[in-house]
Amino acid sequence: MEILRPSSLEELDGGVLVHGGTEVVPLLREGLLQAERLVDIRDVVPRGVHDSVIGAGTTLAELEVEPAIPEALREACRLAASPQLRNASSLGGNLLQATRCWYWRLGYPCRLHGGDSCHARDGEHREHAIFANGFCASAHPSDVAAALVALGARLRTNRRELAVEELYRLPDDGDRNTTTLAEGELLLEVELPPVEASTYLKAMDRKRWSFPQVGVAAARHVGGSMRLALAGVAPIPWRIENVDELDGATPLPRTEWKVPLARTLVRRALAALD
Repeated sequence: MEILRPSSLEELDGGVLVHGGTEVVPLLREGLLQAERLVDIRDVVPRGVHDSVIGAGTTLAELEVEPAIPEALREACRLAASPQLRNASSLGGNLLQATRCWYWRLGYPCRLHGGDSCHARDGEHREHAIFANGFCASAHPSDVAAALVALGARLRTNRRELAVEELYRLPDDGDRNTTTLAEGELLLEVELPPVEASTYLKAMDRKRWSFPQVGVAAARHVGGSMRLALAGVAPIPWRIENVDELDGATPLPRTEWKVPLARTLVRRALAALD
């Protein structure tokens, strides 16, 4: 395997991009990702917080103690992983996490692998989605993504600018991807709008450092408007307008418990911002 470390965007020329390695390395080890060339982008991707702009190479550990960013993002970073992983994991890498669905991780020929069925729907799915789960029942694992969606953050890549929520798409027969990134497109920076208050609440199957069973990010924006985003409930970070939208959830038989849990967390998050 060839490993390159370019010093500028102009030197990028194909290969699998890697920053902290906490996502790419396990996928390579498990045979879920194939690569003849790895491209270490640590010298290319901005790092640090400058006013309202965060470099995509900033680690979660750096963000969780950064007083200049909203509480929801600090808390999402703090709860995302163990201290060792937070010290290595970059903001950009966390946003691009692959699903934790065990069928996908074990290489079953599911729809995300190009197959014609979602094995979780008829199999074990206690940790899976309660929204948008008709084609794929996986649940998006990123706490940070939900926080940024609620905050109304925007992304800059080497090709375009977009809202963080526009980075994600529901998979379908025509396109099995869960992001809108093009080949060779690289996350560079995240820009945060001003917010009056924000919070992130998370339910886990362990007390600390576990993927979200349900995560709820809430932000009160200038002027009083509220934005809510959920982690662990759909194949992508999931936006809702209010707690009543949970009445429209479509849980599978063993994910019904997530609906009242999400309802409770949403109400607590909103109450925290009153």
